[in-house]
Amino acid sequence: MAGPEATSDQWKPRVNPWLIAATVALAAFMEVLDTSIANVALPHIAGNLGASEDQGTWVLTSYLVSNAIVLPAGAWASSVIGRKNFFLSCITLFTIASFMCGLAPSLPILLLARVIQGIGGGGLQPMAQAIMADSFEPKKRGQAFALYGLVAVLAPSIGPTLGGWITDNYSWRWIFYINIPVGILAFILVTRFVDDPPWLKPDRANLRKLDYIGLSLLTLAMGGLQIALDKGEENAWFASNFIRFFAAMFVFGMAGLIYWEWNSKAPIMNIKLFKYKNFAICALLMALVGGVLNASTVLQPQFMQQLLGYTATIAGMALTGGGIALVVVMPLAGIATGKFAARNLAAIGFIFFAGAFWWNSITLNLGLSFGYNAFLRVILMIPIPFCFISITNAAYVGLPREASNQVSGIINFVRNVGGSIFIALTGAEVTNRSLFHQAQLQNHMQPGSMGYMSALNGLIGLFKGTTGNTADATGLAQASIYQQLQQQAAAMAYQDIFRLLCYMSIVMIGLAFLLSKNKPGEGAPAGEAVH
Repeated sequence: MAGPEATSDQWKPRVNPWLIAATVALAAFMEVLDTSIANVALPHIAGNLGASEDQGTWVLTSYLVSNAIVLPAGAWASSVIGRKNFFLSCITLFTIASFMCGLAPSLPILLLARVIQGIGGGGLQPMAQAIMADSFEPKKRGQAFALYGLVAVLAPSIGPTLGGWITDNYSWRWIFYINIPVGILAFILVTRFVDDPPWLKPDRANLRKLDYIGLSLLTLAMGGLQIALDKGEENAWFASNFIRFFAAMFVFGMAGLIYWEWNSKAPIMNIKLFKYKNFAICALLMALVGGVLNASTVLQPQFMQQLLGYTATIAGMALTGGGIALVVVMPLAGIATGKFAARNLAAIGFIFFAGAFWWNSITLNLGLSFGYNAFLRVILMIPIPFCFISITNAAYVGLPREASNQVSGIINFVRNVGGSIFIALTGAEVTNRSLFHQAQLQNHMQPGSMGYMSALNGLIGLFKGTTGNTADATGLAQASIYQQLQQQAAAMAYQDIFRLLCYMSIVMIGLAFLLSKNKPGEGAPAGEAVH
């Protein structure tokens, strides 16, 4: 046994690890981009295929559900056919499904293609991350994760802008067709540069060991969660039997999944990794990071388009500065992981996060300039590399290298789930807080209010010069004030949400210090499992 062990310990990839990192990052970028690029095209897709806008949202939901289900299954699939072969299979399936999406003549065909695309895409993120983890020595792993982090957070930022531009200038079908040349290039590069390390030996006998019960419970839980989140606000949440049913499906499915996977000899998701304190905390932090990142990525362009009147293209341009900031800061944060303990970097990131969310909450208003909106995006993007890279890096600390596929699968899984939950809840809370502030502001719209009467009389005089009729001018003046009230109430709601995200970031600072204090670039001491 000494020979093989020595070979495993001394193994290094046959090409420069950065070539491998760039190759797998290309495939991951293609997949992450596809989770957001279709958002702004939904009205066009629904109209073109003769569906309602509500039905059009299933284009997103169908992808997210199938994607979430496959994320934890990557480790099992890799054990059967090898990680490289599984990665190539995912690229192939994703590319073919993208072509099917572009050709889809009806909504049912498009939804089927999106499910297949989600299955292919579900294996790309965790396998890319695991390949990077094994291709670099621990002290340089943080720099590799900086590249992966850039992919994971930059792609969702540019997705809506790119999707809107393609849809406006060509056709919604091209948001899927553009994946084809990228997929072909990624397939060629992976075939040429990527190899499996010797300790990952595929065994076809594992094909019979698929955890069918675990996979079924995972499907049940994720399907229930995604449908409840997607349709919750539309159906008044738990006031609806429809939502209660799918929420219960999620709760019972997840409870059954945890029980079954804990006791299974060949689990599709190794829940016992949560016995390791570092990994458990990293999973929680990554779920929260995914949540606040995705929530802010939706809230900021939404605020600009709905309340400031920006087009999708202009809103996207305002977000560009944040993308540039990421390109600059990501490599610096990657280098920092080799010099500072992960928990210190994560805490610094969350401190900056808290400050950035607080600044957004006190400066957000209806008179913001384009430049200031771009600045607000930049300060929200700067903390992300320090949080994302340090947590991703710390998740592998103290765990056997054979667990890298499971670690990457679970970390990506919780990040996606956190993102889905926060997007739905913050969106619903914007509506609720808008109604609350609207009711509060209406208390000041009374005949006895000097401010209200002054504004009303001023507008009546303005509109009377156009209509020549006091009654008509009064109606227009009241409508104008009510419209301003609604916009102001909505702006105050966004302020509330950013303040809430600030408070959550403060809690995450404390959680970061619960991580073990590892030496930068080295593994943590063994024996961190919680028994």
